[in-house]
Amino acid sequence: MKRLAILGSTGSIGTSTLSVVEAFPDRFSVVALAAGGNIDLLREQIDSFRPRLVSVADPRAARDLGQAFPAVKVVSGEDGLTEVACHPEADTVVAALVGSVGLIPTLAAIEAGKDIALANKETLVVAGDLVTAAAHRRGVAILPVDSEHNAIHQALRVGPEGSVRRLILTASGGPFRTWTRERIRAATVDQALAHPTWKMGPKITIDSATMINKGLEIIEAHHLFRLPEERISVILHPQSLVHSLVEYIDGTLIAQLSVNDMRFPILYALAWPERLPSPFETLDLAAVATLTFEEPDEERFPALKLARTALREGGEMPAVLNAANEVAVAAFLERRIAFPAIAAIIADVLDGHAAHNHPLESLEQAVAADREARRAAAEAAAKYGPPATGSRERKV
Repeated sequence: MKRLAILGSTGSIGTSTLSVVEAFPDRFSVVALAAGGNIDLLREQIDSFRPRLVSVADPRAARDLGQAFPAVKVVSGEDGLTEVACHPEADTVVAALVGSVGLIPTLAAIEAGKDIALANKETLVVAGDLVTAAAHRRGVAILPVDSEHNAIHQALRVGPEGSVRRLILTASGGPFRTWTRERIRAATVDQALAHPTWKMGPKITIDSATMINKGLEIIEAHHLFRLPEERISVILHPQSLVHSLVEYIDGTLIAQLSVNDMRFPILYALAWPERLPSPFETLDLAAVATLTFEEPDEERFPALKLARTALREGGEMPAVLNAANEVAVAAFLERRIAFPAIAAIIADVLDGHAAHNHPLESLEQAVAADREARRAAAEAAAKYGPPATGSRERKV
C-alpha cells in the first residue's frame, strides 16, 4: 500500500489522481491533501478519502474546515503546503500545484525522503539543478506525470544508458495550430481556452496556446533526463495519442501511445516500478486510423524559441522565463493584455535580466530571481495595455 500526499488535490491532476486511488483501493491510500480555493470540492474529497491532514490557502477556510472535520488536522498557507508535503506517513508526494508555488514544498518533500510524482514542471524549470541534486543526495525518485515526460520515462526503458540520440516531445499545437499570425494577434481568452484535445486548468491551457508549455517541457526534460537542449526536439501531433518518443543511436524510434487521459501517466508513476492492470479505456488504433505530425512554427509561436534561449543561457534565466510567463498569462486571462503580448512580455523581461544573470546556486537565489522577474513582468504588462486600447506587438 502506497500512501499519498497530494499537492493540488482539486485541480485536474489532483482529481485524476484521486480517480486512480478509487480504482485501486488496495494499492493506494491518501494521508494528506492540499488545495487552493475550491473548498466545496475539497470537502467532498475529505469525505471520500479521509486524509489525516489538509491544507488550504485561506486561514479562514482552514478554520471552517477544522470545525466541519474535527478528526482532520487543517492548516493553511505556504507552511501548510510544506506540512502536507512532509507528512510522516506519506511515501509518495503528488506534486500537482500550478506554477512556481510548487517548488518549495516539493523540495521539502525530497529532503524528507519522499518519492515525487511530478506534475508541476515549473519546479524543475525554476530550480532544476537544485531539485535533481537533492533527489540524488536523498536517494528519492522523481517520476514524471506530465504525459510527455512520462512517455519518455517509459521509452527509455528499452535501450541501455548512452544509446539515446534525442528525445522528441509531442505537442498538440493547441487551439491556434492552423491559425495565421494575423489571426492569432486578435485571439480572445475564450478562443485560447478552447483546447482541442485536453481538458486542463486555465493557466496550462493558455501555455499550450502560446506553446510555451512545450518550451517549459524542454527545460524539464533536460533536467529529468540529462540531455542538452539541442538533443530535445518538438513535433506537433494534433491527435495527442503519441505522447512522446525516444530516438536511439541505431535509428530506432520508440513511442508511447495511450488515450489522452491523464490517469494513464498518473497510474504509471504511482505504480512504478510495477505495472498494474488498468480499468480505464484503452486505445483502439483501428478507430484512430490516422496519426499526423508537423514541424512547429517558431515565428507564429515565439515563446518556444524564448524557452530554448533561456535554457541555453542557464543560471537564473529559466526561473525568470517562468515568472514572466505566469504574470503575463494572468494578465491575459484577466483581459488586460492581448494574446501576442504574452510572448512579448517574456522577451522583455529576459532581455532585462540577461546583463545580470548568474549561475543558480541556492533556493533563495531562485526565489529572488522569480520575485524580480514578476515585478518586471507586471511593469511590462502595464506598458502593453489592454487589447482594445492600444495593445502593441513586440517582435520576438
